[in-house]
Amino acid sequence: MRRNTRKRSNTARRAVGAAAAVAIGAGGLVAVNIYASAGETGASKGSAQNQVLAAGSSTIDCPDVGQKLTSVPAQAKAQVDRELALLDKQISEAYQRLSTSQRAIQQDPSFAQNAIVNPLKDKRKATIDRIAIAIGRVAAKPQGLDALAACTLRPTGNQPAPAPSGGANQGGNNPNAGVAGNGPVAADFVDITKVRPNVRTPARSARASKGVFVTQCGVNANKLYNSDNIIVAPGVTNGAHHMHDYIGNQDNDAFSSDQDFAKAGTSCRNKGDKSSYYWPVLRLQDGTKEFDAALQGGGAEGNTGRILTAKKATLNFVGSPRGKVVAMPKFLRIITGDAKAFVNGNANANASWSCTGFENKVQLKDKYPLCPSGSDVVRTFKFQSCWDGKNIDSANHRTHVAFADANGKCQAGFKAIPQLVQRLVYDVDAPSVKDNGKTRPFYSLDGFPEQQHKPVTDHGDFINVFDKKLMNKAVQCINTGRKCS
Repeated sequence: MRRNTRKRSNTARRAVGAAAAVAIGAGGLVAVNIYASAGETGASKGSAQNQVLAAGSSTIDCPDVGQKLTSVPAQAKAQVDRELALLDKQISEAYQRLSTSQRAIQQDPSFAQNAIVNPLKDKRKATIDRIAIAIGRVAAKPQGLDALAACTLRPTGNQPAPAPSGGANQGGNNPNAGVAGNGPVAADFVDITKVRPNVRTPARSARASKGVFVTQCGVNANKLYNSDNIIVAPGVTNGAHHMHDYIGNQDNDAFSSDQDFAKAGTSCRNKGDKSSYYWPVLRLQDGTKEFDAALQGGGAEGNTGRILTAKKATLNFVGSPRGKVVAMPKFLRIITGDAKAFVNGNANANASWSCTGFENKVQLKDKYPLCPSGSDVVRTFKFQSCWDGKNIDSANHRTHVAFADANGKCQAGFKAIPQLVQRLVYDVDAPSVKDNGKTRPFYSLDGFPEQQHKPVTDHGDFINVFDKKLMNKAVQCINTGRKCS
């Protein structure tokens, strides 16, 4: 991988995600709760999108261009990656403007469409055109991408917090009431004791590979954070627009090359595992000003509150219920879940939420769990377990790997590989949903600002940097039914 800027020093990359930016208000983003009374001129005559704004909390919904690009020539990849990251930046900036335009929209319900959404479409069209031109220089120019430029406003389903006396709700008077009005909300949580069991495990065939290889890499006690994403946005600072925890490889940022990964240190106990494991941080909305309170990727983009370190992180590689597994190639990249699932839909949503003592019965995708006393919050990521046998990545970062079917079988042309099952356990009290988190604060994921910190957007990232000897040991262990570490 070619670098387009100098690597940040280890000190600069530790506990800092991106260049400092001015926060929007003392608490980050203000609420996107926008009203127009029924009697206002324009509210009753406005477009459907204006009525969305009049109804309450809204977000910006844009088609995901990257998921449509299943084939990008190597010669165009660097520019396409930069342009895709720019599309994310454009959405984040538009959402921030929506967040701070309540007064203007109250006065003119068409303001959001005319001053925010339409200019966003123009910016996206220019960026998408550059993507098509870059690909067209070395291959067939993709058709139909222009249709992905337009974005819409849609309701989040969030009920706005009550406005404080004497002024509009700015989300800052009750620091426990979600991320400065940007979510989560009480409806994002559910009492796990009231959820019907929903866990199903595929039956194992006689040929199943039943072993487990365990790697121990800690819980990010080193406090290695940044808001980059080397898989999705290589070479782009703040490509994730939210903060990540990193364990394993200690040289992961937007400018890390495979050679950097190979030379780096690791937090893993077995030094033959220099893989990178990373995920969005979990925060407690208790009013704490973290190190990133004024940074892009942090408070400047609505990711506020105290970062919670998992009390336990388990990384197990397991086998296939249908047969033997083969070794993963070095530097294989896998993303599971979808950071944009709230607006993309849940087709790629995959991370699960549960509580200790309930994991074999209930797994949640679109709700945070309210765990009973003595039970901890658990995030589980089951990564794709089938590989196309050729590629370590793909243009949309998904098509080179796949999930097995309901019976555990890989699709034609794909091979079963050790499946990473990542489990994070957090000691965090169930929030008080009845008083909007005032007594006991909400917890929530970091995420792209327009995703409203919804639990369905949880996701995990993995880059395999096992040395050959250790990978072969893991495969043998799994295929012979043993448990090794």
